[in-house]
Amino acid sequence: MNAPTGRRLGWSLALLAFAQLIFSLDINIVYVALPDIGRSLGFDGQTQQWVVSAYTVFAGGFLLFGGRAADLLGRRRVFVTALALYAISSLVGGFASAPFMLIAARAVQGVGGALLLPSTLALISNLFAEGRVRNRALAIWGGAGASGLTLGALLGGVLSQWFGWPAVFFVNVVLAGVAAAAAFALIPRDVPRSESRTFDLPGAASVTLAATLFVYALVQGPADGWGTWPIITALAISIAAAVSFVVIESRSTDPLMPLRLLGNRNVAVGVMTTFVYMGTFGALPYFLTVLLQNVHRLSALQTGLAFLLPSVAIATGTQLGERLLNHVGGQRALLAGFALGLPGTIVLALGFSSSLSYWALVPGLVISGLGQGVTWTAMWIVASTAVAPHEQGVANGLASTALNIGNAVGLAVLVAVSTTVRSHVGGSAGGDRFAVMIAAAIMILGVLAATRLRRKGSETSSVSDDSKTGTADSDRRERSVADVIE
Repeated sequence: MNAPTGRRLGWSLALLAFAQLIFSLDINIVYVALPDIGRSLGFDGQTQQWVVSAYTVFAGGFLLFGGRAADLLGRRRVFVTALALYAISSLVGGFASAPFMLIAARAVQGVGGALLLPSTLALISNLFAEGRVRNRALAIWGGAGASGLTLGALLGGVLSQWFGWPAVFFVNVVLAGVAAAAAFALIPRDVPRSESRTFDLPGAASVTLAATLFVYALVQGPADGWGTWPIITALAISIAAAVSFVVIESRSTDPLMPLRLLGNRNVAVGVMTTFVYMGTFGALPYFLTVLLQNVHRLSALQTGLAFLLPSVAIATGTQLGERLLNHVGGQRALLAGFALGLPGTIVLALGFSSSLSYWALVPGLVISGLGQGVTWTAMWIVASTAVAPHEQGVANGLASTALNIGNAVGLAVLVAVSTTVRSHVGGSAGGDRFAVMIAAAIMILGVLAATRLRRKGSETSSVSDDSKTGTADSDRRERSVADVIE
C-alpha cells in the first residue's frame, strides 16, 4: 500500500489519535472503579494498587523495546499487534475472578501499551513532514492523548456506575478491535527492508529488565518499605542491568538505542520534559480522585463527571501548544506551558479542603489544564525533531519510557509526601494539598530543561541523509496534507 495522501491521510491521523486515546484512557480508567474491584475480587489494601501499577510497570519496562520493534518489524505490524494484546487482555480482565488473574491481564495491557505508543508516534513522524504539518498532526494526536488521561476517570466512573467494574475492561475490547481492523485500511503496509539489521536482544533484555524492576521498586517501595530485601534486590538488579545496557549499546554495531540520540538536544530535552510532566501533571488525577471520592464522598459517576472540565481545558491547551510552537519555537512553547501549569497547580492545591466544594477547584483545573495541554503537545514535537525516519520509533520509545518512569517516580514521591504530612497534621485533604504543592515546585525542573533548547530557527541538529530524504518525500505531500488536517 502506498503512503496515504489527502483525505485518506486525514483518516489515518484520526485512527492514530484514537489509538493514543485508548492508551491514555487505560492509565486512569480503573482509578474510580478500584473500590468496586477490591470488594468484588477480595483484594487486600496492599495488592489492590497493583491493578494500576501492573500496567505502569510493564508499560514502562517494555517501551524502549516497543520502539525498536516498531523500527525493525514494521510500524503497522507492531501497531496491530499492540491493539490485539489490548483487546485480548481486556477481555480476560473483564472476566477475572481472582486478584492474580486481573493483575496479569493489566500487565499484558501494559506490554500492549509499550508497543502501541512508540509505533503510533513513529507512524506520525514518518507520515507527516517535519515542521508545521507534523506539528499540527501531533497536536491532534496530543489532544486525544492528554484528554484521555482525565477522560479515563470520566469513562471509568460512568461505566462502573451503570454496568459494573468489568465494563471498564470490556470497553477496550470494542475500542481496540475497531482500531485494529481500521489499521489495515488506513495505515500503509510495512515496506520490506533491504538492509540486514539485528534486534540487539542483549540490549533489549537488559533495558527491559532495568526499567521494569526500577518501576516495580518505585511503585512497591512505599508499601513494602524501602529497606526490605525485595525492594533492595530489585533496585540493585535494575542498576546492574542499566549499566550492562550502556556497555552493550556502546559496543554494538546495531544497537537497540544508539547512544548518540541523547546528543540530539531535542531528544534529550524531550526525554527530561516527559519525565517531569508525568511525575507532576500526570499524578494530579490520583489526588483529585482521592479528594472527590474519599473526602467529598462523590460517587464513581460524579467523580468521572468532575473530570470533564479539566479534559476540555487540556484538549484546548494541546491545540494552543501547536500554534505557539509554530510561532515562537519549542523552547518558548514549553516555557509557556509550565508558566501556565505551575501557578495553575498551586491554585488547584488551594482547593484541596474538606470545607470547600468542587467549585473551589475549578480555577486551578482550568489554568493547570491549559498548561498541561500546551506542554504535552510541545514536548512530543520537540522529542521527534531532527531524528532520522528509521530511528523515530526508538527515539519516541525513549521519551515514552521517561514518561512512564516519571509517573512511577512522581506518584511514589508525592504519595509518600502526602502520607507523611497527613500523619503529622491529620486529614487526607491537607496531606494531598501539600503533595500537589510539591508537584508544582517540581515543575521548575521542566522549566530548566526547556532552557536547554535553542531558540526558534536553530532548534534542529544535524540529521542523517535518511532523515533528509524522508523529510523531502514528506514535503512533496505537505500542501494537500495541510488542507486536510487544518
